[in-house]
Amino acid sequence: MKEILITVILCATALIGLRLAAPKAEPQQSVIEAIHARRSIRQYKDTPVEDSKLMEVAKAGIAAPNAMNRQAWAVRVVNSREWIDGCTAAFVPTVQGTPMGEHLLTPDFKNMFRNAPAVIFVAAEPSLFAGVDCGIMAQNMMLAAYELGLGTCCLGSPVPFMNSDAGKPFLQSLNLPDGYTLQYAIAIGYPDQNPEAKPRDESKIQFVK
Repeated sequence: MKEILITVILCATALIGLRLAAPKAEPQQSVIEAIHARRSIRQYKDTPVEDSKLMEVAKAGIAAPNAMNRQAWAVRVVNSREWIDGCTAAFVPTVQGTPMGEHLLTPDFKNMFRNAPAVIFVAAEPSLFAGVDCGIMAQNMMLAAYELGLGTCCLGSPVPFMNSDAGKPFLQSLNLPDGYTLQYAIAIGYPDQNPEAKPRDESKIQFVK
C-alpha cells in the first residue's frame, strides 16, 4: 500500500511539473481585432503554401452566408507554379506599354498574382446577389488566411485577361460550371511585408434615427 501511495505522489508531482513547464497559450485574437489587423499583401515569400491550409481557407469561404443558400459559386485553388508561370507569360504581352504594365511589371516581377505562390479563383452563376455572395466569401477567406499566418490580396485585374483570347485556355482549365463567370482572384502566400493600415473615413458611417 505504501509503494502504491509513493507511486501516486510521484506521478502527480510529474504532472504538475509538466503543466508548469508547458508554454502558456497565446490569447486568442478576436474577430474584430483580426478584421482591423488584416492587410492586403503585395509581396510574398517563395515558400509554398500547404494544401491543408489552402483547403482551410477555401472551406471558410464556402461557409459564408449567401442568398437563399443557393451556394451558386465555384472555388478553384491553383498552386501549380507551371500554371501560374504559363498564365503570366500569356498575360505580360497584353499589358506591356499600358498603365497596368507600368504598375505591375516592376523589377521584382515574378507573376501576375503579386508574385504569390498560390491563387484562389472565385466564379459565380450570374444572379442579382452574386456579387454580394462572392464578396462575403472573399472576406471569409482573407480572414481565415490571416489567422493561418498567410497574406492575401483580392485582385480584379486577372478577370478581363482570363476572359480574353489570350487567357481563355487558362480560364477553361479551371473547369468552371457552364454559365459561371469569374468574379475575382485572391493572391495567397506567406507575407514578405507588413504594411501599415490606411486611414478609414469614419464620416461614411451615419446613424439614422
